[in-house]
Amino acid sequence: MMKEDNRNLLLAITLSVVVLFGWQYFYGVPQMEKQKQIAQQNQQATSPTPAPGTAVAPAPSSVPGQPATTTVPGSVPATPVAGTRDQALAASPRIRIDTPKIAGSIALTGARIDDVSLKAYRETVDPNSPIIVLLSPLGGPNGYYTDFGWVAAPGTSVPLPNATTVWTPDAQVLTPAKPLTLTWDNGQGLLFRRIVTVDENAMFQVKDEVDNKGAAAVTLFPYAQVVRHGRPPTLGYYVLHEGLIGVLGEQGLQEFTYDHVDKEPLLSAGTNGRVWKDVVGGFVGITDKYWAATVVPDQSRKYEGRFSSVQTGGSRAYQADFLAEAVTVAPGAGAASTARLFAGAKEVAAINGYEQNLGIKRFDLMIDWGWFYFITKPMFFLLDWIYKHVGNFGIAILVVTLLLKGVFFPLASKSYASMAKMKAMQPEMLALRERYADDKMKQQQALMELYKTQKINPLAGCWPVLVQIPVFFALYKILFITIEMRHAPFFGWIRDLAAPDPTNLFNLFGVLPFTPPAMLHLGLWPIIMGITMFVQMKMNPEPPDPVQKMMFTWMPVFFTFLLGSFPAGLVIYWSWNNLLSVMQQGYIMRKHGVKIELFDNLKGMMGKKPDPAAAAVPAPGKPANSNKK
Repeated sequence: MMKEDNRNLLLAITLSVVVLFGWQYFYGVPQMEKQKQIAQQNQQATSPTPAPGTAVAPAPSSVPGQPATTTVPGSVPATPVAGTRDQALAASPRIRIDTPKIAGSIALTGARIDDVSLKAYRETVDPNSPIIVLLSPLGGPNGYYTDFGWVAAPGTSVPLPNATTVWTPDAQVLTPAKPLTLTWDNGQGLLFRRIVTVDENAMFQVKDEVDNKGAAAVTLFPYAQVVRHGRPPTLGYYVLHEGLIGVLGEQGLQEFTYDHVDKEPLLSAGTNGRVWKDVVGGFVGITDKYWAATVVPDQSRKYEGRFSSVQTGGSRAYQADFLAEAVTVAPGAGAASTARLFAGAKEVAAINGYEQNLGIKRFDLMIDWGWFYFITKPMFFLLDWIYKHVGNFGIAILVVTLLLKGVFFPLASKSYASMAKMKAMQPEMLALRERYADDKMKQQQALMELYKTQKINPLAGCWPVLVQIPVFFALYKILFITIEMRHAPFFGWIRDLAAPDPTNLFNLFGVLPFTPPAMLHLGLWPIIMGITMFVQMKMNPEPPDPVQKMMFTWMPVFFTFLLGSFPAGLVIYWSWNNLLSVMQQGYIMRKHGVKIELFDNLKGMMGKKPDPAAAAVPAPGKPANSNKK
């Protein structure tokens, strides 16, 4: 029986170690390296360092529902150009955007919203690091922009505003208090107006109007699109979506990675993608881990949604767009189409507010809560509510852990009580195993009868661990995906709860002037976690079997190294949870008359024999020798 117990224990520990080690090796360490690379690339992309080449007008290629060879507005250029961002911005006169959350500009050439930076967010925790640049104009590095406009009916030839059209503005700055109106006359009886408004956060409303002063009716299709040139660096996590995203009416959430859309069937020559027809409600766009750019159609009208990618020179361009139902404009009449653009940080309160106040179908799915959103979202709201009262997300994590311990105290109490009874029954259980050593069936029956008589649940010890697993992964998801946790400080050296503890034992916590390899990243908080785990395990009697004893001794060491690259907030949670478990377990063990073996085990590790006078505390109502046969 002892060998079977060893085998099961070894299997459980091995699986746990494999899972955590696999996470660290395939995700944790690569994440640290990728985040460094992404920060460097973003800083280079936003740097005004001169580069050869100048911006030129793009050669139109495709818009929603049109063949790739048609010359139409809002196109993906056939050959990207390589200038600096400043050169690309200077290639067109611009209208400045200024809100509390974002800054940027609108190009009057093409009327593109192609310059958006996020005032509240920086590349690193350094307050002097560059602010996040979300949208960038075509002609510079990492072109990423949005287009709105009209598409003519097939077989007709109507001059429409396109990527080279120069619009006339009525103001020089767009603010939440001051809308912007752009106008353009096609010279053949059609007058186009574009009224752009923006709110306090990052939501634009674009209302396109057209007046028909000609002699014939005109049929037009409203469209909007988000275009991104080149594939951005991504973390590549299974638990995080980065790429094209949308909610397409009854088709629900659609998430396509850049690889995914590249492998879709051809829509036209050189263009791969997927089309959804007769859609009502939702949005389409492109998302990164913490920010996104999405266009939102009229939620009451049908539209055609599309994800696509097209080869442009040596790289690919990615596009998420919609094409709305046709609008016929009679002579002497006018028509209008309204769409929205979200271009900003995926703040939970703002995203939920837009869904509720603007009626955008499932806009909350912009944030990747995952399959277990029914646990993750409520936990985030609880953390956020506590944070608003205490002002620190680290403290909020500690408070939530304490609350969860209180909620599950009855279950944990029963579990620890059952474990305490099992410890008290160890001599009787050992005697039964010896008595029926050659008859496993009778041995199991006798043990089950003992469990029943003493009201012991042999699986009770699993419940505290099983309860902790969903909480652990929910908290990990929150730390990983929510921008509220990004660069959230705790105390001391923890300036970002979503990043690993920056200290390292192997350079004496910064005393030695070198950076150890990522696999040897072991900060102070993981060490604290390992110590608390070690103390919790040493509260129990040492296993008589040497294999079990060795595994329990080394397990805290394994977990200390494995958690070295986990987010600091998660390690702090685990450390605090271990400390609370130690206090809880100690209280319940004393209550049930079971000796706490911590100090005897520590003495044994130091080669000292336990004090023989420190006998085990007898169970209540039972003499000290009641277990002897």
